[in-house]
Amino acid sequence: MTALLEARQLVKHFRGVKAVDGLDLKLPAGCCLGLLGPNGAGKTTTVELLEGIQEPTSGSIRYQGEPLGPRFRRDIGIMFQSTALPDFITGRENLRLFGSFYRRTLPIEQLIEDCALATFIDRDSRKLSGGQRQRLLLALALVNDPVLLFLDEPTTGLDPQARRNFWELVHRIKARGKTLLLTTHYMDEAYHLCDMIAIMDHGRIIAQGTPRALLATHFDDVVLQLPETDFPNPSLSPALTVMRARDSVEILTRDVNAAIQELIAHGVSLTRLQIRPRTLEDLFLELTGRELRT
Repeated sequence: MTALLEARQLVKHFRGVKAVDGLDLKLPAGCCLGLLGPNGAGKTTTVELLEGIQEPTSGSIRYQGEPLGPRFRRDIGIMFQSTALPDFITGRENLRLFGSFYRRTLPIEQLIEDCALATFIDRDSRKLSGGQRQRLLLALALVNDPVLLFLDEPTTGLDPQARRNFWELVHRIKARGKTLLLTTHYMDEAYHLCDMIAIMDHGRIIAQGTPRALLATHFDDVVLQLPETDFPNPSLSPALTVMRARDSVEILTRDVNAAIQELIAHGVSLTRLQIRPRTLEDLFLELTGRELRT
C-alpha cells in the first residue's frame, strides 16, 4: 500500500529530553493505524508532530510525498484528547462555525446522520453527556471531509456502551475509505478498530504490524486462568510459567492438555478454569514492561 503519511528519522528534543528518538512510521492510504505506548513513551509528541502542530528537531514528515503544507492542513481532521467548545451555542451552531473555516465541507445533515447527533443536535453543547460530546467532536473533525483523520484517545472516560457506540461510528468512517491514525490506552479498542498497530516506547517504534501478526510473532502459548483460592500453590513443572495477580493466577503453556493433566495431578480444582488466547494487552506489557509510568 502507498504511504499517505510518512515520517523518517523523526527527532524531537525538549530541554535536553529526547521525546522522539529517530522514529520511522508509514501510514498507508485507507488504513487505520493504532499508535500505542505507555505514559512518557513519546506518543503524544509524535502525534502532534504528525499533525503539524509541532516542528521536529530533525527528520522529515511527508504527506503524499510532499512536505506538510496548506494542502495537508485542508485534508486532515483532528479530534483532540480535549477540545473546548464555545459556550451557549448548540451542536448545530458548532458545526456551522467549524465549517466556516474551510472551503470544502460536508453537509451538516450528513454529519448529523453519520455521527448519530439528531437527538441532541440543537441542545446547548454544555449540556451534553460524555458520549454525546465525543460524537459531536467527531463530527467537527469530519466537517471538512478529511482524507486523513487523527483520533487522539477518543473514548477516554466513556462508559462501555458509549465506547461501543463510538466504535460503530469509526467503522462507518473506515468503510468510506478514510485513513485514520488512532491513539488509545484500550487494547481491545485497538484490536477491534485498527488494521495496523505500532507500539512505541522511549521515543521509538518497537513493534509494528497487524494485531494478529504481532500476536503470532511474539506468542506461541495460551493462558489458563484460575481464582487464587483454587490454586493451593502446587509445585508445577518448569514448562509452566505461573503469574499471580491480586485475585487470580495465570499459567502460561504451549500444551493445554499437559498443563490440565498436571493441575489435576496436583489436586487443583478446574471448576472455574478459563482458557484464553494471548491479547494485545499481554503483548503491550511484554514489550513495555509492567512498572508504573508517570
